[in-house]
Amino acid sequence: MKMYKTLTTSVATLALATFANCTFAAGELIGIALPNKTEARWIMDGNNIVKNLKAKGYKTDLQYSTLDVPTQISQIENMITAGAKVLVVAPVDGATVSNVLSKAKKKGIKVISYDKLIMKTKDVDYYATFDNYQVGVLQGTSIVKKLGLDTGKGPFNIELFAGSLDDNNAHMFNAGAMSVLNPYITKGKLVVRSKQTTLAKVATLRWEGATAQARMDNLLSAFYGGTRVNAVLAPNDNLATGIISSLKGVGYGRNNQPMPIITGQDAQPANIKAIIKGDQTSTVFKDTRLLASAAANMVDAIIKGQTVPVNNTKSYNNGAKIVPTYLVKPQLVDKNNWNAVLVKSGYYTANQLK
Repeated sequence: MKMYKTLTTSVATLALATFANCTFAAGELIGIALPNKTEARWIMDGNNIVKNLKAKGYKTDLQYSTLDVPTQISQIENMITAGAKVLVVAPVDGATVSNVLSKAKKKGIKVISYDKLIMKTKDVDYYATFDNYQVGVLQGTSIVKKLGLDTGKGPFNIELFAGSLDDNNAHMFNAGAMSVLNPYITKGKLVVRSKQTTLAKVATLRWEGATAQARMDNLLSAFYGGTRVNAVLAPNDNLATGIISSLKGVGYGRNNQPMPIITGQDAQPANIKAIIKGDQTSTVFKDTRLLASAAANMVDAIIKGQTVPVNNTKSYNNGAKIVPTYLVKPQLVDKNNWNAVLVKSGYYTANQLK
């Protein structure tokens, strides 16, 4: 009887401890602040983060800022006031949320920078992102392979675009791409007729497609009156869409004037359709299901006081600290593999890409 009583007490204690842990997790609010709903990928990110966190028993507050910095800061302040225990933040501007995050720090709230690195503050605890340098490497390699530069072909004309200077990812994408392209530029196998090669010259504020379109219009008018542009480094699909519109406006995309090689990133449905059609060459697929799962696992470990999963503790310096990071591997998508990578994996349905 004594042994039975001891066993019963132990089981009861374990059950109570398990229940207490589940109740603790279920009672915690996680704030999620994302930059906009105009890009399909951010909608996917938001849905997948919420799905993963709810599966672990957490409550969520998901907010989109429509690319407006004051709106995002206000949303984060509201999450802090509401009692969020962890904030998952993809900043509109990586350098402008430091003040509001200091408020989070004072309340003991942990902060995970999501996809875009929050800059110039020690009040960010972890970073969940894709291997952004590798994204650029994939884009640069796509241009090299499609033009046949690696087999000695050339010279070809190329123009370069980059993302927003206030987004650390833009710097990483550009560095990765130029690590591949610069040797060919140096050898004269790639020619930038505009001479615009520095990040400051080729950056696109807020990743606006219309801004990229206007710049491409100017480049074509000033440097390509009677000369063909063979490739355009576009760091994401938004910019690629603007660039494609500009090129089509001067006659590219016809039988006698095929489209240049054009890269991209995010595998947005409209851009996959453009790849299928032949208007865009490639995009870099960043499976938000994997990134959302990684972020949710980090949140769960933080709440439970466990070791937070990271796989890079050296590369991501935000100007105030090196932020422990979990990197997810990106994948190049083109006309040859879009169906296998995106449809057969269940990321999109076939109807979404018709």
